[in-house]
Amino acid sequence: MTKRVVIVGGGTGGTIVANRLRRAEPPDELEIVVVDQDDHHVYQPGLLFVPFGLAKLDEITRPRGHQLHRGITYRLGKVDRVDVEAEQVLLEDGSSLGYDVLVIASGAVLAPEETEGLTGPGWGEKVFTFYEPGGATALHEALERFRGGSIVVNVIDMPIKCPVAPLEFCFLADSYFHDRGMRPDVKLTYVTPLDGAFTKPVASSRLADLLAAKGVELVTEFNTAEVDGHGGRLIGYDGREVPFDLAVVVPLHNGAPFVGRSPGLGDELGFIDVDEHTLQSRAHPNVFALGDAAGVPVSKAGSVTHFQGETLVENVRQFLRGAPLDALYDGHANCFIETGFGKALLIDFNYDTEPLPGHYPSRVGLPLLKESRLNHLGKLMFQPLYWHGLLPGRDVPGIGADMPTHGKSTATVP
Repeated sequence: MTKRVVIVGGGTGGTIVANRLRRAEPPDELEIVVVDQDDHHVYQPGLLFVPFGLAKLDEITRPRGHQLHRGITYRLGKVDRVDVEAEQVLLEDGSSLGYDVLVIASGAVLAPEETEGLTGPGWGEKVFTFYEPGGATALHEALERFRGGSIVVNVIDMPIKCPVAPLEFCFLADSYFHDRGMRPDVKLTYVTPLDGAFTKPVASSRLADLLAAKGVELVTEFNTAEVDGHGGRLIGYDGREVPFDLAVVVPLHNGAPFVGRSPGLGDELGFIDVDEHTLQSRAHPNVFALGDAAGVPVSKAGSVTHFQGETLVENVRQFLRGAPLDALYDGHANCFIETGFGKALLIDFNYDTEPLPGHYPSRVGLPLLKESRLNHLGKLMFQPLYWHGLLPGRDVPGIGADMPTHGKSTATVP
């Protein structure tokens, strides 16, 4: 009897899972249906480059359906809710999709309206976000008009997609204004709710040093209560204020709205509570989640989604066969961090291990925790690898779901 896997979300996670499942299971044994509300697959790391004129939206956007292998059904429609007891995905057009296994890959959704003043006066004029296509384009135009003053990059709260991207924005802004010959006229400030530049202490220290070296002020433990676009101020809950002439804000993130309308599916923020190693729902055994939609203690980054995809596909196959789930995700994540002037830094870590110095993925590889031209080229090369290797569900030689230990040094880690 043919079984059906319904995948909600046709982004990175949903596409990888669908294609890997299709490569592994014949169509007469497994039907795969991917549902999404639009047909625009955006290469999200590329949004960082749009404000600086280093990428255009049409270069980083492709039709979702075209990224799926033959034998996968793509359903364009908005999910209203999931009935986990009836095992049905209910769409807003009144139709429904029954499932044997449900995979939630619906990502994270920006919620700027939840911060007082953020979408009020100044929004789209001197307050922007580059975390969505329209905002990235508008910010590009604003940077071209900018003639000097204070630019503040503010993370409202965690979790967010790609936690290093706001830092990368600071580094690229430093390079951008230097190239325009106006860096002395621009004050750059990074404002974060964290107690350091990043979540992992080793990387946080390295990144804080880089901010200081590039003349970017670091303001920590700042919890933004209000964005005063008219007056040009970030106002913290503790009464502190950070003035700006232009603000680049990373808004609050929630899970997809349909999760909140689906009793028993997710948590209060709309993320799916899954086992951090198997990615299986703690409440419903035939529900899995990955990527930004999953409530696990790891960065919401594209590399995480890729590594999780390998684990999740194996566990879905085991579940469909009635076998124990034995594929375990170790929290592996890695991030290229653009540092400007044609260089980048690379970090690699998991649930238990801090970013380590050395090389990735082995002793002969990219340098870790060091700025290099090679890492910058690696980040640029990742885009074609994304479209032609990762999304189609192909294995990349030498790069697997588990964090590699070869080529790394633990001597300097506390």
